[in-house]
Amino acid sequence: MGLTISLGSIAGGLKTIKNLFQTIYDALYIQQMSENRFHNDESGWRVFESVNGKIGNRWWLWVCCSVSVIFYQIAQGRGANVVVEHFENSTQQNIIVVCDRYSAYKSLAKQLSFIILAFCWAHVRRDFLDAAKKYPKLVEWALDWVNKIALLYHINNQRVKKFDSKQIIQWQSADFKKEHEKLVEAMNTMADERDAFIDSYKPHDPETTLLTEVKYKILISLQNHWQGLSVFVEHPEVPMDNNKAENLIRNPVTGRKNFYGSGSLWSFQLAAMMFSIFQTMILGGLNCRHWLRSYLTACADNHGQPPEDLSPFLPWEMDDIRKQQLSKPFNTS
Repeated sequence: MGLTISLGSIAGGLKTIKNLFQTIYDALYIQQMSENRFHNDESGWRVFESVNGKIGNRWWLWVCCSVSVIFYQIAQGRGANVVVEHFENSTQQNIIVVCDRYSAYKSLAKQLSFIILAFCWAHVRRDFLDAAKKYPKLVEWALDWVNKIALLYHINNQRVKKFDSKQIIQWQSADFKKEHEKLVEAMNTMADERDAFIDSYKPHDPETTLLTEVKYKILISLQNHWQGLSVFVEHPEVPMDNNKAENLIRNPVTGRKNFYGSGSLWSFQLAAMMFSIFQTMILGGLNCRHWLRSYLTACADNHGQPPEDLSPFLPWEMDDIRKQQLSKPFNTS
């Protein structure tokens, strides 16, 4: 806005006001733990401050997206303990987490029995495309499987258009059931072809080639993850892939490539808070600048402390008039 301020003053001001956002950040987490559909992903992050017991500056940025909240946190590691601690306070009896095949999520489902993992079909598709790029002789075979996956997407897209989220599958319309039967048939056909190849595989046979082994590894992975890859069939509200979380983590990762990460512990905490707050407000259809000005004004009116009543600042608790006020374009004049 044209005002010259030293970097030290900016950093000092941000450090001072960080605590004003903690109550909002906590409220986002509490709300998210009341929901039951999630997308999760993680990526590397650098924190350039020494921590006792921590070797190096490699940390991890985690994102968890639910219906009304997008929650980011930066953790020291990439282990299952991060997601276990995140979900262990869930108030739901059963939740579904869409994710990739990373072992931490598998450990999460083992430790918290109420969690169902829905694996990402985009990652399976990538397995076949990577094989086609690395082994030219596998191009035809790999692209044939890519086309099979594309067919699943197509049938499911047609099915979802006819899905009534207020009804269970057994009570859906005839049009939905027709597409549902097509999807089940396509899944069964794919599974049969996969199993036929696996059953015919002979690892110690001298005639077994490298290309055969590559095919086997891809298809055995498909078989091992089939249960998680099939969750979307009985839960049409669950997408086939984890693109939602991957897209949400892309902007922070792009920023990280430019500014390398966070220079201190307090600054990475503030970064996680603001990633979470801004993306959640955008998800709720709000203008972040309106929200930020309104919230900081309320903090100033409360003698530099967070307002006691947070409902005017949480999208799921706002009335329609409040939402309209905070969703208008920002006028800088």
